[in-house]
Amino acid sequence: MSIVPGKAVPRGRFPHVKVAGGFAFVSGTSSRRPDNSIAGASVDELGTVSLDIREQTRAVLENIRDILAAVGAGLDDLVSVTTYLVSMNDFGGYNEVYAEYFDESGPARTTVAVHQLPHPQLLIEIQAVAAIPQSAKE
Repeated sequence: MSIVPGKAVPRGRFPHVKVAGGFAFVSGTSSRRPDNSIAGASVDELGTVSLDIREQTRAVLENIRDILAAVGAGLDDLVSVTTYLVSMNDFGGYNEVYAEYFDESGPARTTVAVHQLPHPQLLIEIQAVAAIPQSAKE
């Protein structure tokens, strides 16, 4: 399964996840919902946009959890994550939420700042690699 039902459809010709060699390679995942709204982004009655790195980070990790579940893996099976932040000013909030999910026994991690992501309301995107548990392979 490369496209996971119930998740936002990729904005290009690529899968949510690719399984190869006992690993699940998760494409860059954002906080975009299936209806194309963005978790952690809101607009008030005056049109002022508010973006919340904590809510977006939580939504990204939950989206990755759902994608991994579709191939028989979970967040505990992650071996590597690469996080893309539009601003390193968001590192603290991202790091705070990340620590709710993982500790020093979690996946190897790299975090980089990027100029922009595919939607102006996105603050974060994460790509990940998980080892698929033996029980899921059988």
